[in-house]
Amino acid sequence: MKINQHAKLSVAPMMDWTDRHCRYLHRLLTRQTLLYTEMVTAPALVRGGAVHLLEFSEAEHPVALQLGGSDPEELAQAARLGFEAGYDEINLNVGCPSDRVQSGTFGAVLMKEPGLVADCCAAMAEAVPIEVTVKCRIGVDDQTPEEVLPEFLAKVSAAGIDRFIIHARKAWLQGLSPKENREIPPLDYALVHQMKALFPGLHLSVNGGIDSLEQAADFLDRGLDGVMIGRAAYHQPADLLLEADARIFGGTSPLTAPEEAVHAMLPYIEAHLASGGRLHQISRHMLGLFAGRPGARGWRRVLSEGATKPGAGPELVLSALDQVGQVPASA
Repeated sequence: MKINQHAKLSVAPMMDWTDRHCRYLHRLLTRQTLLYTEMVTAPALVRGGAVHLLEFSEAEHPVALQLGGSDPEELAQAARLGFEAGYDEINLNVGCPSDRVQSGTFGAVLMKEPGLVADCCAAMAEAVPIEVTVKCRIGVDDQTPEEVLPEFLAKVSAAGIDRFIIHARKAWLQGLSPKENREIPPLDYALVHQMKALFPGLHLSVNGGIDSLEQAADFLDRGLDGVMIGRAAYHQPADLLLEADARIFGGTSPLTAPEEAVHAMLPYIEAHLASGGRLHQISRHMLGLFAGRPGARGWRRVLSEGATKPGAGPELVLSALDQVGQVPASA
């Protein structure tokens, strides 16, 4: 299956969340969904030598590396490092609105400079044989999305970029926190559909506010090429990903229940602990596995209270699993 086919459904890059342990869990739940790293800045890789940030398991494929930056040469070098590390795609972040990212001229602030984004993408595409993609917003601040988004897509696609993930909200670079920027600016899915009609040759995915496979399938049925799901996939991974291969890709699900994912994680946990890691570094990503199911609160409580304690290991995970299916006694 080509990378574009995997991109029918993807899990968004999320800072502090979609690390390699999270992605390993998600890959157990879905073979086909495209996974993304947290954003890694090009300066950290090129100037800081932080190549350890590129470490991942071969089991995670297909997996994309998201980069942040605005210097074409530096991004090209970072993309090359990502390719050499084995990633299947390099993605440029043109959507994150945080102050920290803006100060480095990364993320959504680049929506104001489509020419620079095009230069960055051209340099990256020339540096690697794998696909380079862009994740963007529909606009920022007082921009008019109906005007700036088509201009942005035209300029950047002219640099050789064929695939875009569009977060269907504006970003406000001042006055709103990153969390507020995910919730307050209104969603404009219709504009993303208009862009697909205007640029039928581009592969366009929609992102923002999508919290079910039914919603994802509807976007695909209405002509979009892909759907990217963020926080819902993290907080309810079994609900969003366990049926994805069957419902979105027409295949078969690798597992039938979240309990199977817990048992499949145990060897991975043991290997991580043997290398000097801590249980909570993995278990924090597993807290939502039983969301909406009997015993979910007990599962979360046992893991949350015990995983940070010295010596915590697989036996704690199994103890937490014993809570699943148990209905709390009424007061």
